[in-house]
Amino acid sequence: MDFKNWIAAFSMLLVVSFSACTGGGAKEGDSYFADGNYEKAIGAYDKFLTNDPKNVKVLYNRGRSYEELGDFANAEKDFLKALESDSKNIQVLMSLSNVYQKQKNHSAALLYADYAVEIPGAPAMAYFLKGRALHQLGNTDEALREYSAAIKMDKDFGQAFYYRGLLKIATKSKKSGCEDLNLALKMNFEAAKEVIEKYCQ
Repeated sequence: MDFKNWIAAFSMLLVVSFSACTGGGAKEGDSYFADGNYEKAIGAYDKFLTNDPKNVKVLYNRGRSYEELGDFANAEKDFLKALESDSKNIQVLMSLSNVYQKQKNHSAALLYADYAVEIPGAPAMAYFLKGRALHQLGNTDEALREYSAAIKMDKDFGQAFYYRGLLKIATKSKKSGCEDLNLALKMNFEAAKEVIEKYCQ
């Protein structure tokens, strides 16, 4: 599973966790979302938000629906609106970081990932997203630190091993980078296989 697909799967888990806390038309939207029918999900969320326009969970889930459709501008709007009501919502902060990453706005991606990691109890994913943004911005030492922080929190975080391995190879630490890539492959992060064949034989 590549980075984009893995992020999508992770985000789906967030929608499912939020859906347990919503009711009425929102549950209909959650059902459509789970089936991959994002346009109908948005319609159901729209109806719910007519009566409860500041509902963080439904705004988040609608934003995720827009994101799945590639409508990053509307996803961004929903996530930012959700933050107006809950400025320390880690899931929303991470999703904003991810949406900006997809738009190649790495500075904004870093900003929201940084907000996320400052919240007590932030998950490994927050540090990983911060590492990805730093990596794209060319801040290699800081990116390595954040990838390592994510791995320290989650020893089975194949994606973090993969990107840390790539960065190590790029910074002339080939042996250590190949070790990371082999670990990523053992964790079924298949993208590592091609890189290993290219750099680690």
